[in-house]
Amino acid sequence: MVETFSTMYHQLVDNHYDFGTGSWAVANNKIQMKLDQYGEYHPYLVDPKKSEFSESELTTLKETCLSLSSKNEADISKELYAQIPHIHYNQQLGYYSDLYVGHVTEGDFRANGSSGGFGTWIFKELLANHEIDGVLHIKPSNKPDKLFEYGISRTVDEIIAGAKTKYYPVEYSEVIKTVKQQPGKYAIIGLPSYIMEIRLLADQDPILKERIKYTIGLVCGHQKSTKFAEFLAWQCGIQPGDLKTINFRKKLPDAPASQYAIEVTGTINGEEKSIVKPMKELVGRDWGEALFKVRASDFTDDVMNETADVTLGDAWLPEYTSDSKGNNVIIVRHPVIKAIIEAGIKDGKVKVDKVDAATIFRSQSSHYRHTRVELGYRLYKQIKAGHWVPQKRTQPSKNFPWHRRKIQDEREAICLKVPEMYLKAVAKNDLNYFLQEIKPLRNAYQKLYRNIHRVKRVTQLLHLKK
Repeated sequence: MVETFSTMYHQLVDNHYDFGTGSWAVANNKIQMKLDQYGEYHPYLVDPKKSEFSESELTTLKETCLSLSSKNEADISKELYAQIPHIHYNQQLGYYSDLYVGHVTEGDFRANGSSGGFGTWIFKELLANHEIDGVLHIKPSNKPDKLFEYGISRTVDEIIAGAKTKYYPVEYSEVIKTVKQQPGKYAIIGLPSYIMEIRLLADQDPILKERIKYTIGLVCGHQKSTKFAEFLAWQCGIQPGDLKTINFRKKLPDAPASQYAIEVTGTINGEEKSIVKPMKELVGRDWGEALFKVRASDFTDDVMNETADVTLGDAWLPEYTSDSKGNNVIIVRHPVIKAIIEAGIKDGKVKVDKVDAATIFRSQSSHYRHTRVELGYRLYKQIKAGHWVPQKRTQPSKNFPWHRRKIQDEREAICLKVPEMYLKAVAKNDLNYFLQEIKPLRNAYQKLYRNIHRVKRVTQLLHLKK
């Protein structure tokens, strides 16, 4: 097949392998990023009449896209980290020099963060040590069509204002273009696909390679569309279009870290109101159900953000989740960030436990099974349906137990059908219509899990009797 923009676009976008990072809009000014009707970012031609691209332009687009590039995460991470003294490699974690679980004790970083406060604190330390001049992270947006967007912060106060995880789509084309226009040293935080595509962009653009000095990666179960935030707020009484702010991870005192709330602010009957509601009371709390999941999330095999200088995640471990204030798992790869954390330990700014690779993996074991292992079945299904698939480190396969294949089938049905159901509900202005429409999908998924757990319990009892 002759490579054209049209064929590449079909492979990437029409097959749902586009992560919406904005890399193509950085690589070529003929492309811009827009939210579609489902609340997901995709690349579009600025002028549909100008769809001709030179061979070199097409090559650049291909090599700056995770799903099309000739390089994968293992290739990039090896180039970045393999030569660092005392570095280790683990198939599940990637490269690492040190592994920790813990939190920041200095100031209010932990209280203001989603878990242990390490992301904002590391940025603060990099800025204080003159390692960077600015931070690229997620900030509230003043644009009417979105709640959050990538922005640049150049002071500690600005950095702190951007704390906390946002389960919301963003793209970084505009801020990366600003980095190219404004000399300086920058750090960026992002999900695995975002950090990987920054690395791919830097490989093609020496200015970005020089100016993006540090990357902080987040562990990500999957990306959400804008409709996830809207749906949560609707359940709190705020109609679609009337939501102004949302805190996805409001900590609840005296509750396990895994039992957090949301806080939404918006207009109800003409008055601005703020509402706090525990996530356990809301439909959408079960991350496995994957309501409003961006489909591309099912086609990444990077769990631990392997191309980031440091990876941060939630310490979903029983020995840590009882602490309502939250803790991070931390995978360190870059020597400067290692030195920052070691100095923080010495000065009492952070409190961490040094742990082994098995502990870090245990905190994300279910995520790893879905993302890395069972990706093989999702690829197999795509190929069987006649779709093009990207090259991944996991090979296509149908050799999974029946119940695990069925779980993937149910998750796929939810992912593909829910967005259309939601649009109809919004058009009808009827939340109950949506809840009733998705009920059979959710019931099928939950029934499957109940049966699996029942079989496990029976198996365990039989084993004990022996």
